[in-house]
Amino acid sequence: MESMKTIEVDGNGLVSSVDPLPFARRYQIEALEKAIKENTIVYLETGSGKTLIAIMLLRYYAHLLRKPSPFIAVFLVPQVVLVTQQAKALKTHTDLKVGMYWGDMGVDFWDAATWRNELGKNEVFVMTPAILLNGLRHSFFKLNMIKVLVFDECHHASGKHPYACIMKEFYHGQLRSNKSNLPRIFGMTASPIKTKGTTLTHTCGKNLTELENLMNSKIHTSVSEDVLAEYVPFSTPKLTYYKDMDIPSTVFQSLSEKLVILKNKYERSLERLNIMESTKESAKKKISKLFSAFLFCLNDLGIWLALQAAEFSVCDDMDICCWGRLDLSSEEIIKNFNKDASKLISTYMSSVQEHLVGDNLEADAESGFLTTKVICLIRSLLEYRHLKDLRCIVFVERVITAIVLQKLLSKLLPKLSGWEAGYIAGNASQLQSQSRRVQNALVDEFRNGTVNVIVSTSILEEGLDVQSCNLVIRFDPAATVCSFIQSRGRARMQNSDFLSMLRSGDDKTLSRLRTYLDSGKVMREESLRNACLPCAPLKSSLDEEEFYWVESTGAIVTLSSSIGLLYFYCSRLPSDGYFKPTPRCCINQLMETCTIYLPKSCPIQTVSVQGNTKTLKQLACLETCKQLHKSGALTDNLVPQIVEEEAVVAEDENMPYDDEHATYYPPELVNPSIEHSDQKYHCYLIKLDQKYEYEVPPEDIVLAVRSELEYDVGNINFDLQVDRGTMTVSMSYIGVIHLNVKLVLLCRKFQTTLLRVLIDRTIDKVKEAFDRCEGNKQMLDYLMLPTTKSREIPPTIDWKCLGSVIFSHENASNHMDCFLPRMHTKSGYVCACTLENSIVYTPHNSHLYCITGILGELNGNSFLSLENGGLVTYKEYYRLRHGIELKFDQEILLKGKRIFVVQNYLQRCRQQKEKESSNTTVELPPELCVIFMSPISISIIYSFSFIPSIMHRIESLLLAANLKKMHLDHCKLNDIPTSKVLEAITTKHCQEEFHLESLETLGDSFLKYATSQQLFKTFQNHHEGLLSIKKDRIICNAALSKLGCDRKLPGFIRDGSFDPKKWIIAGDQSRSHAFNEEYLSNTRKIYISERRKMKRKRIADVVEALIGAFLSTGGERAALTFMKWLGMNVDFVKIPYERDFPVILKRHVNVSYLESLLNYSFRDPSLLVEALTHGSYMVPEIPRCYQRLEFLGDAVLDYLVTIHLYHKYRGMSPGLLTDLRSASVNNDCYARSAVKAKLHQHILHSSQQLYKHIVGTVDSFDKLHLETTFGWESESTFPKVLGDVMESLAGAILVDSDYNKEVVFRSMRPLLEPLITPETMKLHPARELTELCQKKHYTIKRDIKSQNGKASVTIEVEANGVKYKHTSISDKRTAKRMASNEVLKSLKESNFAQTGNSGSKF
Repeated sequence: MESMKTIEVDGNGLVSSVDPLPFARRYQIEALEKAIKENTIVYLETGSGKTLIAIMLLRYYAHLLRKPSPFIAVFLVPQVVLVTQQAKALKTHTDLKVGMYWGDMGVDFWDAATWRNELGKNEVFVMTPAILLNGLRHSFFKLNMIKVLVFDECHHASGKHPYACIMKEFYHGQLRSNKSNLPRIFGMTASPIKTKGTTLTHTCGKNLTELENLMNSKIHTSVSEDVLAEYVPFSTPKLTYYKDMDIPSTVFQSLSEKLVILKNKYERSLERLNIMESTKESAKKKISKLFSAFLFCLNDLGIWLALQAAEFSVCDDMDICCWGRLDLSSEEIIKNFNKDASKLISTYMSSVQEHLVGDNLEADAESGFLTTKVICLIRSLLEYRHLKDLRCIVFVERVITAIVLQKLLSKLLPKLSGWEAGYIAGNASQLQSQSRRVQNALVDEFRNGTVNVIVSTSILEEGLDVQSCNLVIRFDPAATVCSFIQSRGRARMQNSDFLSMLRSGDDKTLSRLRTYLDSGKVMREESLRNACLPCAPLKSSLDEEEFYWVESTGAIVTLSSSIGLLYFYCSRLPSDGYFKPTPRCCINQLMETCTIYLPKSCPIQTVSVQGNTKTLKQLACLETCKQLHKSGALTDNLVPQIVEEEAVVAEDENMPYDDEHATYYPPELVNPSIEHSDQKYHCYLIKLDQKYEYEVPPEDIVLAVRSELEYDVGNINFDLQVDRGTMTVSMSYIGVIHLNVKLVLLCRKFQTTLLRVLIDRTIDKVKEAFDRCEGNKQMLDYLMLPTTKSREIPPTIDWKCLGSVIFSHENASNHMDCFLPRMHTKSGYVCACTLENSIVYTPHNSHLYCITGILGELNGNSFLSLENGGLVTYKEYYRLRHGIELKFDQEILLKGKRIFVVQNYLQRCRQQKEKESSNTTVELPPELCVIFMSPISISIIYSFSFIPSIMHRIESLLLAANLKKMHLDHCKLNDIPTSKVLEAITTKHCQEEFHLESLETLGDSFLKYATSQQLFKTFQNHHEGLLSIKKDRIICNAALSKLGCDRKLPGFIRDGSFDPKKWIIAGDQSRSHAFNEEYLSNTRKIYISERRKMKRKRIADVVEALIGAFLSTGGERAALTFMKWLGMNVDFVKIPYERDFPVILKRHVNVSYLESLLNYSFRDPSLLVEALTHGSYMVPEIPRCYQRLEFLGDAVLDYLVTIHLYHKYRGMSPGLLTDLRSASVNNDCYARSAVKAKLHQHILHSSQQLYKHIVGTVDSFDKLHLETTFGWESESTFPKVLGDVMESLAGAILVDSDYNKEVVFRSMRPLLEPLITPETMKLHPARELTELCQKKHYTIKRDIKSQNGKASVTIEVEANGVKYKHTSISDKRTAKRMASNEVLKSLKESNFAQTGNSGSKF
């Protein structure tokens, strides 16, 4: 960026000198100086650099805009495509922070907090004008915070355009109040007048004055074109004429008549369809528009281009859904009309003629294949074949013209001139949905020369900056002076041409074009003539119409904006596929009254006003907005309350989250300092009960810890999954032992050495671990002590075994009372008894072995059987294999066993071995062995191989106990079993026999219910949408994880499979393990062993599981107490449900029948009416629909079914509850139950579409199996309303029974029977297919296209090189289910999947 000059500031805070960019032109500097002094509209030709003047003006004001300044500049552009273009220029030439804003970003739904965040971040706001207008109306922006307000293409400022509304509603009102802090206005235009041109000379002065007065700005322009000619290339205007020659009349008449017949045929087909009238009318309009497009192309462009229009309408590019909501039958009729129209038009030219069109233009004209106008365009383009680098824009009036002309040019130009063509048309068109991304990509290709010709509608008239454009052709004449000037200005290259096509004899258009050519001079002269006249005051529109103003914020709604605001409010109310909430307006012309009827989810039902019939509807809407604000439905910024709630949710979800968390270690096993006196240990006997046959029996082990453990930690039982079967571990307290420092050190050395040998299976690092046991580092302080084989109670510690860690050759050699032979070893000449129970090391292969006995019949000269069947002596074997000569070949061989492999024995589903592998035992010559530990029995070694898994479970239980105690510090009486807490903090990734999923499911359902009932009672005027958002804010992952983090829960979570190699051995200081203290509270501390990354969802899952743990063991009160400790203030306090429901019940529902069906008598039967009323039933005496009760009932049914399943199937696997709940608590199940109970006959609604959908559902219902309420089997979608009513009835009973859940379940259960069981459960087809593909490693692809509530779902699975694919069209949920089901069927039929029930089992 260019360096800024040093500037001085005058008394008003503005710079006193101009700082132009070094490449600025003289006329740009003059315009800048004018803009600095006063509000200015710069009127200069396209390409003269008006944007650069605006940039220099912003640089002038930059010191007032830089943060932390509260001021901003706003740069308004009339089209979205210009936002990025102008923002890029600003970023290039200034150091200001630039923000870009347009409608597709969702800014309509931003609240004040979101905009405050943007205002604190950016200094220049580039946006479309409607955004600023809405922001000012809602008081997100204040005019006095804007220092510079730039209007690009300011000639749009007239009528109700947002440019004009901004000035009328806000600027001029403050101007009349003599406000001094108004923004500097800077307008830019290439044509300040938008007129058709015939009266330009008579009205020019008046139009210019009106623009100046509205903008409170004076027009600044150049004296003549000559001033600009030095810098700005002007294109040469040219005219080209084409003969007025239509296609043969007989052809046109014949084809048009047949098209009319075809149109009528398909309109009659629509009449016969059983669809809603609104859908039918919409489809008819589409057929009529297509018919008109074909007829236009036929008459104006020729048969070949009419055929292209029809074929385009048939192909996928033609998005007929963009016209509105259609059902499948009417959509099919429209597609068939397109196809038949295409076939019909194609009969008027052969396939050969179609292929050769353009080869002989005269013949094409005579045959009517191309009109003379199209031929004129082709010939005009070919006249520029000599240009090496053509860039041409062809402007047309209609979208269909752009589409089909591009097809013709793409066919002809590559072979005639080597040029490529494309088209651009507005994306709001009903004939195509060209995205802005596609448009921007095409413009880039045009800039770099990949595309030479663009056929475009007026969308490219404004703002497109392509310096190399050297030809513009007006295929259709410009409609206004502005259009003419701007399209001409697209030709930016020196010596470029601007070619207007004109029909011969069209004198009227010719006269208009001549006026357009002279318009620049006329407007310039008139502007200069008025330059000295001041702007006249303009009345604010607020002086002319009523408005409502919110004093606290300054937000405002006027008569003209009230209708839009009211419709916007209603659009944010809850809706479904059968009812879109809109206000209904009834005007009584005679009484001069207007009544607005609002949807039932509004807190206000009707508003009536009286007044002038011309503005009566606006008055009623304004009054409605006023009352909605007073009721709280509109906020003080006059936006629907749900907008602010959604913004808060989005803000919560985007809250910074540090995913790195501590991993805690229990303090009971840590000793921060080494003591030098006798130490007291609490001892626990760990009994190992082997449930399988094995030659090595385990020995019991004593765990000695410094502090007594909680009872449910110190007296635990659990199973280890050993390769051969199950090993049961039981633990019990046996008393206290006192050890001196020397003995403690011996015990530490023993367990460190033995466990290091077992885990590492090598002695390389054992010596270091042995030597460093005497270090003073903070360490784990517990002892694992072997016991003797005696069955004494309490057991005797095997001190002799503990001494094996300091094996002495002298001691082994000197004992004289043993009758076993002595042997030569690398450790010396020792007694065989020393070797019989020892761990030895063989240096020749670096292996460790347990010696279990001596082989009296074998020595070095005995024969060894080889794998190939041969025989060789042991002596020969060692010589040949290892190059070792045995010196004592007469000595008896030792029976050795490889050291046991330490594994994760907590892991579920371990594969069991049938028998010991053949290579686990070996025969060893004693002279090759180094005695490492002796005496130590193989049973002790075997038992210690389980220690890492056992201690990992104890460590985990201690963590759970610490979490529980942390909670009990605040809630003394809320105690639950430690094992339940452990289950709740254990995730699936641990791969153990238990994990949190069942508790998470239970906690999730309770949390959802507890929160829903609280919100329902607290916010009695909130509609279901608001309640749902408030609920989501409380129970979303972001909120739950924040609560969990605040309570330091992540450190307790167990989220990975146990790896013995990473396990920290107590007393082992050879590895770098620092334990840092962290205080959980003022009095309770814990240790951090490491840090790890963890996602928010994992923490949220644990929070839900902990709620489930307290609920399952302590009941609802315990769960609520835990939730309160977390920070969720939810209770079950009863609050009266205030209702004004003056309705005569018998008119609407059969109360006695429904009470009999539900087996419940309502104290307030109006709740029954509310529960059965759909939003479409706009009857004034029923003020509410079922949505609020559905919100409550959804939660209570979910909770009741979940807790029923949890208690009924207590032995279920962790994931089964989730599957059962998913299969039981879904809209399809509820809908089937509603149809079985014939509740559909009692629903109050006024939707024809819903009626037909229900009738269709009931008709197909008999085809389904009636013995189940399961919903996956259906091949059609159930109306959601049916399921909603089941939920709303549950909600009504809950409210009426004073929130007695047992009454609800007793009433609703018979309707839901038979409930799904583990035996009858089927997985959702999508879930079953996903799990199958994961298991079999098949490739699965999903393609989902959604529009207007319908979805096309394609699922493709590749199994062993064979592809299985299916596409379903319905609502997204049903289409996904049906497509998955069909692919599953195909896989099963091809034997690529196992058939039968895929549900989870116990």
